Amino acid sequence: MATFEFKLPDLGEGVAEGELVKWHVKEGDLVKEDQVLCEVMTDKATVTVPSPHAGRVVKTHGREGDMAKVHQLLVTLEMEGGAPAAQAPAHGAPASHGAPAASPAQAAAPAAAASSTKVLATPVTRRMAREHGLDLAEISGTGPQGRVTKADVVAALEGGNGAPKKNEVAASAPQAARPAAPPVASGKGDERIALRGLRKKIAEKMVRSKFTMPHFAFVEEVDATDLVALRTRLNSQLAAAGDGTKLTYLPFIVKATIAAMKKFPHLNANFDEATQELVVRGEYNIGIAVATPDGLTVAVVRNADQLTLGELAKEISRLSVAARDRKLKMEELTGGTFTITSLGQSGGLFATPILNHPEVGILGVHKLKKRPAVKNDQVVVRDMMNLSLSCDHRVIDGDVAASFVYEIIKYLEAPDLLFLAMA
Repeated sequence: MATFEFKLPDLGEGVAEGELVKWHVKEGDLVKEDQVLCEVMTDKATVTVPSPHAGRVVKTHGREGDMAKVHQLLVTLEMEGGAPAAQAPAHGAPASHGAPAASPAQAAAPAAAASSTKVLATPVTRRMAREHGLDLAEISGTGPQGRVTKADVVAALEGGNGAPKKNEVAASAPQAARPAAPPVASGKGDERIALRGLRKKIAEKMVRSKFTMPHFAFVEEVDATDLVALRTRLNSQLAAAGDGTKLTYLPFIVKATIAAMKKFPHLNANFDEATQELVVRGEYNIGIAVATPDGLTVAVVRNADQLTLGELAKEISRLSVAARDRKLKMEELTGGTFTITSLGQSGGLFATPILNHPEVGILGVHKLKKRPAVKNDQVVVRDMMNLSLSCDHRVIDGDVAASFVYEIIKYLEAPDLLFLAMA
């Protein structure tokens, strides 16, 4: 019997490591070629890693929750006959999420300061430290094997961890230093649940977003009575025509948002931290927040302005199912220009969503219900809901945010106008 040492293959452009989220095999298992060995989460997506050959698992290297570097030993396989001369990259590339294999050169980690190259840290953590002039070697890592996390970088900027360099950090860090948080003592009957996988990535991204982007929110109510009537009428017509498409309110809200963006294009933008530039996007790639068993995932509807209401409904439904089944492709998770988050009837009165970095705006859609309202000086029952817009105050001012929301409301309260605004 010969053994084959399978190393973690390239995970995509700019990705140097990933977290071992879940093992699908254990030592002693017989595996087939292309059978899933494990799931690995990077800063961009969760991918499944298939076996390059059939054989028996002699040893798995790494525990769930550990960080694994690209080209690090992952699984030792025992195979019949002679071992292959070299690891086959075609079989080694993650496959089930549709991410194309990248060359070793493409998968190299972003360049970092020479003093930080031997420090364990993800590419995003390195970039964050570089943007703020921090030397990773001077920061105490709290992650596995001393890995420096984004939370460690945030703590360093706030004066609680390590020694930041004395350049532009003073201008970007909060003025009030905060000491590192003490550990939380355990009590009788307590349960400790480690942040892993998607939940961990959500936590890291939320910290980055709230720390680097000064949020503010604007909230206003919408009289959606005419929208409710239009949606009901269109769904009846679709059903009568034998079309199984069912329109939710989201396609209308997406179309209204895009129509408003054409008047206020700075909301359809990303903020480039490295160059301190607002990048106004030429495409309308709308992120839709989807609740999954693992946490909130933002799936991206690309070129949403070019889709009809029916096509939008089908695409949003398809992406939502894929997100819950953890089958989203890399291009369906990246490249968003603006995000809409809706909890439907669980949406409450209003909330202040956290920005999906590096986007500069996110729209919260809240519960639609019948409420008393004043119309033509009469108190009447109407279908009402609230919209809440969170923005990056560095580039979006309050009057722009308010005007943007009122433009969206204009189209939702008179939804027939949407057909005039569509390309």
